[in-house]
Amino acid sequence: MSGNSLGKIFCFTGFGESHGEYIGGVVDGCPSGLELDLDAIKFDLNRRKPGQSKIVSQRNEPDEVSFISGLFEGKTTGMPLAFLIKNSDVRSDDYEHIKDKFRPSHADFTWQQKYGNRDYRGGGRSSARETATRVVAGSVAKQLLSKWGISFIAYTKSIGNIELSNLSGSFRIDEVESNVVRCPDSSVAAKMEDLIKSIRKEGDTIGGVVECVINNVPVGLGSPVFDKLEADLAKAMLSINASKGFEIGSGFEGTKMKGSENNDLWQNTDGNLKTKTNNSGGIQGGVSNGMPIVFKVAFKPVATILKDQESIDNKGNEIIIKGKGRHDPCVVPRAVPIVEAMAALVIADHMLLSKAIDFK
Repeated sequence: MSGNSLGKIFCFTGFGESHGEYIGGVVDGCPSGLELDLDAIKFDLNRRKPGQSKIVSQRNEPDEVSFISGLFEGKTTGMPLAFLIKNSDVRSDDYEHIKDKFRPSHADFTWQQKYGNRDYRGGGRSSARETATRVVAGSVAKQLLSKWGISFIAYTKSIGNIELSNLSGSFRIDEVESNVVRCPDSSVAAKMEDLIKSIRKEGDTIGGVVECVINNVPVGLGSPVFDKLEADLAKAMLSINASKGFEIGSGFEGTKMKGSENNDLWQNTDGNLKTKTNNSGGIQGGVSNGMPIVFKVAFKPVATILKDQESIDNKGNEIIIKGKGRHDPCVVPRAVPIVEAMAALVIADHMLLSKAIDFK
């Protein structure tokens, strides 16, 4: 199976399955001499891991990362940076009842048809379990990019019909991490949490939106045709499990505006060129323009629900299927650090590519 790598210069490859012994990854192209803050990596992993609150999956994984290559005396060597995370709390028996059945809106049918077999234990490689490796690689990328002052902040924008109405702004990480849903407005967060709890009691699930802001991105990242910066960001975001939509800047709301309303007018303030608005989301013509990059990612309701549903088995027989085991009633709170990680991987790759072809 191909398609496990992302990036051209800063290249990440992930491996492992949900119920395998390990998951892991390799970052190739990370410059040498970067002093890695392992506590920062652990912080990001803890934000993603299951069991962190009552509104997420209760799978109990410590998610301890072990670097086995590319790190010496706390600094990157420039060689492939390889790491492992042990799967400690697998319960494969929870999935025995669906090994010959196709769950609605899961990858069961498509994987069986494409590969001729599938790992039904938690979804195998199609499980969101593999996103832990993305968070590790993304945390490394964030530490590299911090050397240029580039920073990332993602947060829960909406859960169901409950939405954070504040304009995209410079929220702080402590504001985002102040509650279990990762919404920087505590009053809105309380409503989101109550909604998730009520949905969970029904045996159902709910979706939502994560917004991400990238600050201090220099002008010039990205290329005008097939390697547009927003196109690479979109691909990265839509590769995350349960993601179903991506929009940047004014996005779909921009379709309701006139050009005179949507255009970002340039202004010169003491030699500092900026736009009065940021409907472009920090990218114009596929290239970063120096404004904050702002985008949203939509996540569908988790497909596993604790209710009877009609489906079929691998013989084509009609059946009734019901989910069991440990699952998220809403994936959005745990998706926040994954969105940050994937954004960092894309920006790191473009940053190094820009420096590799800088003729100035």
